[in-house]
Formats: sequence, C-alpha cells, structure tokens
Amino acid sequence: MDEKKEQTASKGDIGDLSLNDFDTVLSVDEVAREADKLAAEAPSRQRLSELVGKEALLTIEGLRAGYGKMEILHEFDLQVGVEQSLCIIGPNGAGKSTVLHSIYGFTNIMAGDIKIGGSDITRMSPNEKLKRAGIAYILQDNSVFPDMTVEENMLMGGFLKDKPSQAWEAAENVLQKYTRLSERRKQKAGVLSGGERRLLEISRALIMEPEVLLIDEPSIGLEPRFIQMVFEILDDLQNKEGKTIVMVEQNAKKGLEFADIGYVLVSGYLAMAGTGDELLENPEVGRLFLGG
Repeated sequence: MDEKKEQTASKGDIGDLSLNDFDTVLSVDEVAREADKLAAEAPSRQRLSELVGKEALLTIEGLRAGYGKMEILHEFDLQVGVEQSLCIIGPNGAGKSTVLHSIYGFTNIMAGDIKIGGSDITRMSPNEKLKRAGIAYILQDNSVFPDMTVEENMLMGGFLKDKPSQAWEAAENVLQKYTRLSERRKQKAGVLSGGERRLLEISRALIMEPEVLLIDEPSIGLEPRFIQMVFEILDDLQNKEGKTIVMVEQNAKKGLEFADIGYVLVSGYLAMAGTGDELLENPEVGRLFLGG
C-alpha cells in the first residue's frame, strides 16, 4: 500500500499545511474499517474468470489457510492466465503475503485447492512447486547472500537441477540477458546497489525456468529510478518471455498500473477484483489505497 497520508506531515513544516489537509487524513484503523465495507459483495468466480478472458493457468478455489491454527485467508479465490499479471493490494495485515506463501507451500492449508494448468498442487512442497510445477517465489526480504559473488548467488538458484552443469548453463543464459549483473559476476553481492540486488533476486529465480513468478513487494526499499528498472524487467518477463506474474505491492498505484488484473484483499477475504485500470479509477480504492 502507498505511504499513508499522515506521513506527509513529516515531509515539511506543519505550518505549510492547512486544516483542510488534515480533514482528508485516514488513520490505519480508519482505512481498515472503510476497507471492510468494500468486502460486503465479494466478486464471483464468474467475474474472476471474465477478467482472465481465457483458460486460467493458476487457480485457487475456496482457500482457507494460515499459520498453525490461525486462519488468515477465508474462502479465497484467484484466477490468472498465461502471460498475465495480477497485483494484490489491501491494508496492512489483510493477508496479501499469505496468498503467495500459500501458493508456494509455506502455510497450513485448511481447505481449498490450488491448481496449475488443471493439476492439483495444493499439498506439494516448495521444492516440488519450483521443480515440477514451475513456480518461483521472490521473497520480500533481502535474500541475496552478500559474501558470495553474483555468479555464486545465481548458481544457488539452480540447486534443484539434476546436474551442476545444468545450473551453470542456466545461470550463464540469464546473465547474458542482464549486462548489469554479468559485468559484476565476480564481485561480492554485498557491494551491489538496492536495485541491482533486486535484479539479482529476480534473475536467480529464473534459473529453474519457471512459468509463474510470485513476487512479494518488488519495489520495497528502492529508490524511484530502481523501481522503474524493476518494473521494466517484469514487463519484459511477462510480455517477451511469457511469464505469469502474481505480485503483492505496497505501492498500489505502481502495481495496478503494471498489472492486467488487480485484487483488493481485506481481512483475509477477496473484497474487489477488476482490471488494473478499473481499480485505479475506482474512487474508493483511490481514497483508501492510492492517497487521493
């Protein structure tokens, strides 16, 4: 979600703000309460299918999932097609990252099904989902190994390859795509900029040649110029290499501008779904999540 409006007061003198500015401020609790109202009429599976417009590649139906005995997602549905991108937005604590965790096998699945191309992958382990189902997960947290070289980090992405030589070949193919990394392949990853580290994380995920990329907060902690670079890379992966992308993005405006499909998640429920453009133009989404 975008930076909260109340944070704007810290960017300049209070004296520069009028009373009208404070009239529009929404607290985190207020956003959550208002967002709950949006969930009164959840989108139907038919609506989700219409947004895909073709046969879905990744589908979730009736998912109840969480951690231990705590249920975070409630009867959650999702559909996204081949070469499509889907961005999930919503207030803090809505369960956005839990969707990605559940797809990849990091949560306790209490009910529901997750399928790729019609094949049930609900109970597969993360390793099976990477190697057999073609799903790669790019973590929100910095997952680069700083004391290893760029090249060594890349090879770590091929740990499930049958032979080391296959990992080397795949790493070489990916490095040839990104000269920014190939030129620094022998340098330790710890010296890379934030944007370069994010590029390394994305590149490493490509070693297993996945069909589906799960990306948690691609822009988090990055300067604007690097945010643009990362989204250009994702656009290339979707539109030139045919990847399907499911992302969670705190910069809701940027995520919805990029994505074909947008979901609004509230308190573990799917509250709204539309094209990225439709949600960008929705006044309630704008007021609660886009800062205007």
